[in-house]
Amino acid sequence: MRPHRRWIFAALLLALLWGAAPFQGGLPLQGGPSEAGAAARLGSGKYTGMILIPAGPFIMGRGNGPDEEKPAHRVFLPAFYIDQNLVTVKAYARFIQAKGPTGPKGEEYLDVFDPDARIHLKDKLWRPDEGSEMYPAAELSWHGAVAYCRWVGKRLPSEAEWEKAARGTDGRLYPWGSGPPAPDLAFIGGHRGETVPVGRYPKGASPYGALDMAGQVWEWTRSLYRPYPYDPKDGRESLTAEDGRVVRGGNTSSAPEEMTATAREPVYPGRLDTGHAYYGFRCAADVELVRRRRRSLPARLLGRGR
Repeated sequence: MRPHRRWIFAALLLALLWGAAPFQGGLPLQGGPSEAGAAARLGSGKYTGMILIPAGPFIMGRGNGPDEEKPAHRVFLPAFYIDQNLVTVKAYARFIQAKGPTGPKGEEYLDVFDPDARIHLKDKLWRPDEGSEMYPAAELSWHGAVAYCRWVGKRLPSEAEWEKAARGTDGRLYPWGSGPPAPDLAFIGGHRGETVPVGRYPKGASPYGALDMAGQVWEWTRSLYRPYPYDPKDGRESLTAEDGRVVRGGNTSSAPEEMTATAREPVYPGRLDTGHAYYGFRCAADVELVRRRRRSLPARLLGRGR
């Protein structure tokens, strides 16, 4: 390809990638995943157990929902990976065994005294209770979720990343589509804090293949609770600010409107500093660009460096 044509090609790509300004409507984007349970793009190596969410815009929020979900607006995200399943009791127990139930600044990683805790000290080892290994990790604080993801070389997702992974690009209301929650799509109807092993509801998968994104447990995100439109550069993604954080996805006893892919719930300091049986999480990770010779396009063309 001649040099001037390369520049034209690059400019066209930039125009496509950067033409994602916020808007007030709620129309779906075209060309993205539109079928619940579509084949997941599974990661490998350090991304094993994760699914790839490609770079591009999606519709965040909804115009006909509660005030905290308005306005519907278009948000561009770089490509990222997110765990296909919720972090399990077994996985979190390994973290507690390595780091202990309390962090270096006294922050609580696990509420070991709560009767709903499923990780206990046995023979000087922190172990999951027998039979609970594949249940969603719970009775953990927001600080514990942040520390666990860092420990495994990942991070907590932003609420924008969580929402895109849950609804794709067609503006659907739930991970599986527009229909309300049903027993074959999600674990619903139990008491708050009641859960089942992860990954039991493949029919309720998101467009990218993420599981249990409605029901089970509310999921921690890294984001501070701020009004829309979403702007990742306005301070809402600070990990050091002391304020309410957003949880997503609802729990087993949530009403249908709390299980939507757009529903947002704030959890404020005090409550986010300790564990609860109905809060869990999954991790995300940045996509590492493979460096090639001169032929490789700049990172910004792949949705990075925005």
